[in-house]
Amino acid sequence: MADRIYRMEKFPVTNLFHFPSVSSPYALVIVFLLYVLAFFPRGKRQRILPEIPIAGVDGTVKPTEVRDKFRHGSKDILEQGYEKVTLAAELRNMRLTSTSSKDYVEELENEPNERADFPATFVEMFEGKYTTIGTEQTLHPRIIKNQLNQNLAGILSDVDDEIWRILYRSAQNGSRFVRAIFLQELSHVPQARLKDFPASLRPIAKHFIPALSKIFKHFALANALIVPIMNDRERTQKRSEDLLQWMMDNAEGRSKSVLSAINLHVAFAAIHTSAVAVTHIIYDLCAMPEYVEPLRQEIEEALAAEGGPTKKAFLKMPKLDSFMRESQRLNPLLLITYERVIQNDLVLSDGFVLPANTQIGVPAHAIGLDPEIYHDPSAFDGYRFCKMRESNPQSAGQQQYTAANLTNMSWGYGKHACPGRWFADAEIKMILVHMLLEYDLRFPDESAGQDSNSYVEKKGSVTA
Repeated sequence: MADRIYRMEKFPVTNLFHFPSVSSPYALVIVFLLYVLAFFPRGKRQRILPEIPIAGVDGTVKPTEVRDKFRHGSKDILEQGYEKVTLAAELRNMRLTSTSSKDYVEELENEPNERADFPATFVEMFEGKYTTIGTEQTLHPRIIKNQLNQNLAGILSDVDDEIWRILYRSAQNGSRFVRAIFLQELSHVPQARLKDFPASLRPIAKHFIPALSKIFKHFALANALIVPIMNDRERTQKRSEDLLQWMMDNAEGRSKSVLSAINLHVAFAAIHTSAVAVTHIIYDLCAMPEYVEPLRQEIEEALAAEGGPTKKAFLKMPKLDSFMRESQRLNPLLLITYERVIQNDLVLSDGFVLPANTQIGVPAHAIGLDPEIYHDPSAFDGYRFCKMRESNPQSAGQQQYTAANLTNMSWGYGKHACPGRWFADAEIKMILVHMLLEYDLRFPDESAGQDSNSYVEKKGSVTA
């Protein structure tokens, strides 16, 4: 093999093929196409299992039709699959299998990344080969799980100050109401556009997607801003207890440019998720104003008892915590969580085989609508989880907003559950404390109701 590679490198590509005139435009096109077929990557194909039913497919609906409907009707299709199938709902050509068996979730939790690959799901979802999103997935989760969570109480005052400044600036026009709309246009996400091309053409297509080149401009800007800060800290030996400092302490040979890029990865993962959660909660409060005064009273009592918005104060806000989780249950950021890429055939304990190149996941939203888990699941009950805590104090922790368990998969599950959920919990509660105590909340048009959520699938990700 080494000799063959050497000989190929010795000659120009055009000499490998004997065309009458290589200067001919037709010959050049043929050479280019052969080069693409020979050297560019091809998508890995999933082996379809005939014994696994495909959600949404019956005698009148073909798999190809379901594939097209899934892009904008994924919520309904996943719910149908969850209701009818206890093992899995597989979508052909999507490389996606959604498992709903609790036993399988527990079993897969013990599998190493070499067999059930968690980081690979981000590389797959966000085209990490071209965007870098999903790469370097080991440092910041460890930093967040350890240093951030351990120092959470000490940084909350700074977070509170920043939230106050932002809200104050937003209200400078003198209005009693702050109107905020968060809109994520998925068609503008570079990875979404890239996935419209076959895998073999993406190395070429990347050069024609302007938004993709902007990513690397952002990296360059981050590098220009963050690297001097790291240099200054090294020169002065001054420390700051923040994410950047903790990354520097645990760099393990990573360059400063890599650390600055990881900071952007963290921002990408953290900012829009918390923003969407807050937006849904505010919409729910506007739609159901009867919850506002009881929540305000609870907040005021907790702040008076603890002297401000602290971790201990948040623990004394069970109604707010319950309202947040109920909003999360009915307005999930992702319809599918606990995703893994099966790199090679994986035989489970009962003999069932997950084929290589299969992306698996749990239909988190469908679980949240399961009547065997939640009474009257389609109804919004802001105090649902307060009641569940009171009825079973021994499992009160399982009903908190930050709980990651088999009945609440919004944060994932097990060792790869979102490590930043405690920070997100505190951040969201701080925002809501300010909003509820300092503002009146209503829709601009009082006769208007809350818009329904739209879910979009872009060949690998399902998001609200």
